[in-house]
Amino acid sequence: MKVLSYHCLKRNDNESARNCWRNNFKVRGKSFCRDKSKVPAGKHLLDLVAVDWFKDTKRIDHVARRQGCAAKVASEKGLFCLVVNVQVPASTHYSMVFYFVTTKLVSGSLLQRFVDGDDEFRNSRLKLIPSVPKGSWIVRQSVGSTPCLLGKAVDCNYIRGPNYLEVDVDIGSSTVANGVLGLVFGVITTLVVDMAFLVQANTEDELPEKLIGAVRVSHLGLSSAIVPNLEPDPSADE
Repeated sequence: MKVLSYHCLKRNDNESARNCWRNNFKVRGKSFCRDKSKVPAGKHLLDLVAVDWFKDTKRIDHVARRQGCAAKVASEKGLFCLVVNVQVPASTHYSMVFYFVTTKLVSGSLLQRFVDGDDEFRNSRLKLIPSVPKGSWIVRQSVGSTPCLLGKAVDCNYIRGPNYLEVDVDIGSSTVANGVLGLVFGVITTLVVDMAFLVQANTEDELPEKLIGAVRVSHLGLSSAIVPNLEPDPSADE
């Protein structure tokens, strides 16, 4: 599935950057409830179609309602979009926004239950698996590779719109996450960071786990962030 519209971060077409989700991540296998076994993640459920890197003088909330947003474009094509808006506090506020798209949600699936569930269920299930394949030892140790339930670690705000769910992940709501972020920001241009998102499977009928999607961010520059158009799409629901 190709990129739906223009966005400010370019895709890395280096051969070694392809399919990083398959190479780096392990998830709960079919027999996890019995033997705690994990298996290579395999194919993701949704396609990453765009990434935005925004900056502003205030926190950037609910990007999916903005004019020209990939979620809006996907909706117009009859597709569903999961938007993950990672909000980074600093003297300038940054947001890295990932747009994952699929043709439709499978009724009764764990992903569909997450999308249409309440916030308590979402907070107990949305999982991030981080990895820093390139970076200093102290950064790799600080970030680690242990899966994390985002809604338990930081504040997450969920916005269910027409054909999309946006998750605004407020990194600044956690002292620990903020501390790690401060370390990362100091050397961000030297890092290669992989992130995988998934809905945690807790019961045998929900297993094996499947990635929602994954992304690799390489040598990110703060100066490449752009100020978004903050005017809402006139046709979007407020």
